[in-house]
Amino acid sequence: MKRRAVLKGIGAGAMLPAMGGLRALAQAAAVQPGDTAVFELREYHAAEGKLDDLLARFRDHTIPIFNRLHMESIAYWTPTDDPLKGRTLIYILKHPSREAATESWAAFRDDPEWKRVSAASEANGKLTEKVDSTFMVLTDFSARIG
Repeated sequence: MKRRAVLKGIGAGAMLPAMGGLRALAQAAAVQPGDTAVFELREYHAAEGKLDDLLARFRDHTIPIFNRLHMESIAYWTPTDDPLKGRTLIYILKHPSREAATESWAAFRDDPEWKRVSAASEANGKLTEKVDSTFMVLTDFSARIG
């Protein structure tokens, strides 16, 4: 069986550890028993031809705003295979709790710098067609390094 066929048969969640940076991901994801931390998996479906603009906005503006608002980035990916290749950004944030996530997103949406950056970056059309968000908690058998 070809490696590509095997990889296509494995879901994205199962591939996260194989996507490189396992040690950094596991260290960032480390939680203690009783911790209320939640992880948010976000998938941005870029408008046609807008992925590079979306990536630039994240690199140059969004991540620094996340950092200022204490929204902890775990990792960012772009898929290598169709149909998501060239049109999708996937990333994970860690929040202290689900309530903290709600508060952080409200602060982000109300942030004057974000409002300015968002408007400027979408002057020639929206960068995304759709954004998916999934909140997750670590299982009791997840790797904890560090």
